[in-house]
Amino acid sequence: MVEELVGAVAAVGAGALVYLASAARVVKQYERGVVFRLGRLHGQARRPGFTLVVPAVDRMRKVNLQIVTMPIPAQEGITRDNVTVRVDAVVYFKVVDPAAAIVNVEDYRFAVSQMAQTSLRSIIGKSELDDLLSNREKLNQGLELMIDSPAVEWGVTIDRVEIKDVSLPDTMKRSMARQAEADRERRARLINADAEYQASKKLSQAAQQMADTPSALQLRLLQTVMAVAAEKNSTLVLPIPVELLRFLERGGGQPSATAAEHADEAVDRAEPAELAEGAADRVEEAEDAMERLRRAVEQ
Repeated sequence: MVEELVGAVAAVGAGALVYLASAARVVKQYERGVVFRLGRLHGQARRPGFTLVVPAVDRMRKVNLQIVTMPIPAQEGITRDNVTVRVDAVVYFKVVDPAAAIVNVEDYRFAVSQMAQTSLRSIIGKSELDDLLSNREKLNQGLELMIDSPAVEWGVTIDRVEIKDVSLPDTMKRSMARQAEADRERRARLINADAEYQASKKLSQAAQQMADTPSALQLRLLQTVMAVAAEKNSTLVLPIPVELLRFLERGGGQPSATAAEHADEAVDRAEPAELAEGAADRVEEAEDAMERLRRAVEQ
């Protein structure tokens, strides 16, 4: 009798262990368990931890609540300004309603993927090439809204969408490169023209200042000679203006205006022999002026 009782207890214990093993479920922290009892949704989604279901009656499906990173295959389309491009993107989404993600859609991952591809092609057709290249933030927001609208019914929320790359045909790349080069050349010419304009204004002011002060021109000429002489050149070509000779004559004590008037009167009254003698005197004066100039340069 005792042995039969012990055997019955052992059998009941073994059956209980088998039942518990078949009914026990463990839901991870980032998961939720959706239970179907005889094909019908039963209660709320099971929380993380240890839970029990009725064997052969209940069936539990676990839904991952982590953010899913799904790349969108590159989509080829024609922009609003008739440019063929290939655009690929990535979408980040997560499940917020486990029951809706299981009941309302057959495969929420596949549904989100197809919706993202369709929305990306639609965005390409509505946008211009410049927007795809430079205004991606606005396009990302528009693409996110287009995908998120139907995904709400699937228990899925779109966290963000990012356009990864925009591929252009080689001919379009060359055209854009030529356009950028022409634009840079235009800016360079404008900058050069503006620099020439500013330099001409400064040179005009400098010329006016030198006209008011003739000695400044002579000093500038001497500075130029010194700068050229510092290069150790074997040949030096130096233009000598008439004003410089007059300046040197004034430095030698001969008033230039009076000398010029006397020279003109002498030419009017002179005989040919006197003219020849006067020409020789002027040659000597020019040689003296050149000698004084050479000494000034050496000093």
